[in-house]
Amino acid sequence: MIKRHTIQRALVFDTVNKLQCHATADEIYEEIAKEHPNISRATVYRNLKQLTEAGEIRRLEIPGGADRFDHRCHDHCHVRCEKCGRVFDLDMAYISGLEQNIRDAHGFEFTGYDILFRGICPECKRASAELP
Repeated sequence: MIKRHTIQRALVFDTVNKLQCHATADEIYEEIAKEHPNISRATVYRNLKQLTEAGEIRRLEIPGGADRFDHRCHDHCHVRCEKCGRVFDLDMAYISGLEQNIRDAHGFEFTGYDILFRGICPECKRASAELP
């Protein structure tokens, strides 16, 4: 089935690219709704799914948190701040072929992986240092 490039899909794609902050679906919806109050959450969610499936944006599954959407589709690593929950790109070489080193006794066919580090972002670290 051929997916049409609708105005709504373009709005979602443009918003993910504009935000460049690994936004959640709700954050993307809220940003679009500022100028297009008639758009529904379902429309935003559906278009995020379609854009992800088409490889135009990337979905990051965040353990214990909402999925995030990334405008950068190439393989790269991320870090999530344990205080504020924001997600950042890491400036490091991506470790390709890591799945080839897995010893699997369960019969999985591995299709990829995401590496997500944890830490405290500079802004949260600074805010903690300023507390009495």
